[in-house]
Amino acid sequence: MYSLICCIVNAGRASKILEFAKKYGVKGGTISIGRGTIHHRLLKLLALDEVRKEIVTMVVERELASQAIAGISKDMDFEKPNHGIAFSYSVAEFIGRSRKIKTEINETDVKGVIKEKDMYNIIYAIVNKGSAEDVIDAANKAGSEGGTIINARGAGIHEVQKLFDVPIEREKEEVLIITKKELKNGIIESIRKELKIDEPGNGVLFVLDVDEVYGLHN
Repeated sequence: MYSLICCIVNAGRASKILEFAKKYGVKGGTISIGRGTIHHRLLKLLALDEVRKEIVTMVVERELASQAIAGISKDMDFEKPNHGIAFSYSVAEFIGRSRKIKTEINETDVKGVIKEKDMYNIIYAIVNKGSAEDVIDAANKAGSEGGTIINARGAGIHEVQKLFDVPIEREKEEVLIITKKELKNGIIESIRKELKIDEPGNGVLFVLDVDEVYGLHN
């Protein structure tokens, strides 16, 4: 069984995550480029409400995941505001590795790291290009504090990317929102209403349970 660890940091920090991750049995990962949104009226007026982000995704054996995400979060100082966010969730099936990871890891002191379980969901939206900001606005109306926007394009004219078996055709955008579970339904309904998600071709939403979260600050 596997877990997927995702870390979202400011541009230029992703390589440090992969460097630290090796200590905890993580063999590698994928870096994507996105932008974060800051829900602040003054910053929006000054056009300073977007920050370039790097998203690191790493698949690890489930028995390594908890200690790996804790160790990475400690090494990256995610307990401090604006240093990044890390979360993990379970992967039902992982295909493509010819052998299992066999790594011994040392005990890690993770005191001081904020760790919250069973309190959050991830809302993923895949929408047409240009609609990601509308998703963020709709989510904020329902209590969200912002999200991360990722440009999602196929690698070639005839190629299609897939995210969790959902096709992502060219000229699409992904929106990732981490939310408290009690806000989830309201945010989903707001996005469905504002984006008319139920109409064909307007996008798709899905929700993931989070195993662990580090770096969120009230």
